[in-house]
Amino acid sequence: MKNTLTDSIEVGSSGTERFLTLRLNTSDGPANLLCVYAPTLMASSDIKDEFYNQLDDLIRQFPAQDPLIILGDFNARVGSDHEAWPISVGHFGVDKTNDNGQRLLETCSYHDLCVSTTKPHHRVSWAWMHPRSKHWHQLDLIITRRTFFKNFLITRTYHSADCNTDHSLVCSILRLQPNNFHRTRQDAKPRVNVAMTTHVDRVIRFNTLLEASLDMTIERSFASQ
Repeated sequence: MKNTLTDSIEVGSSGTERFLTLRLNTSDGPANLLCVYAPTLMASSDIKDEFYNQLDDLIRQFPAQDPLIILGDFNARVGSDHEAWPISVGHFGVDKTNDNGQRLLETCSYHDLCVSTTKPHHRVSWAWMHPRSKHWHQLDLIITRRTFFKNFLITRTYHSADCNTDHSLVCSILRLQPNNFHRTRQDAKPRVNVAMTTHVDRVIRFNTLLEASLDMTIERSFASQ
């Protein structure tokens, strides 16, 4: 995040190797960002089931009325079958749906989420090139609630960005206005001004008052007995 947004964000209390959360305060209310790294296609079914169960639990934790943006490497091909998945897949998808894509689309359909795509000359399908076939595939996705999709202006891939990885940089431009969080200040701990100890007259007066106070306390203690 940019340093200018420091006062507008709340980092999640915990994170794992698969999930990281962040809350951004905006003029339209809090927007929740969820960064994920999904298992690969070769992972076992148990690992995939555990991942999508955790993803389902995380999505349920965010209020339905709050904007939700899920982004990261899903290792999934959602395909271009808009008729089969009219809520989750737009008109500019590519590839065929694989097993990971089927799992992801089922989750998106259940939670009313959609994959952010754009016109062919900017489409995000060229996010990763297969090392053998040299075909480009859409694995890095940006997903949001259907009701929030109107805030997405463009989603595209930047092949010229050097990210030191075999994936291209995928970005979305949103219509949002960050706001600062108003955090309550904690009461400061009381401090003793030790600089006054350099004044001899004040030190003598303090000692006199302290001795008098102690004498009165001792007298009251004996009187109560």
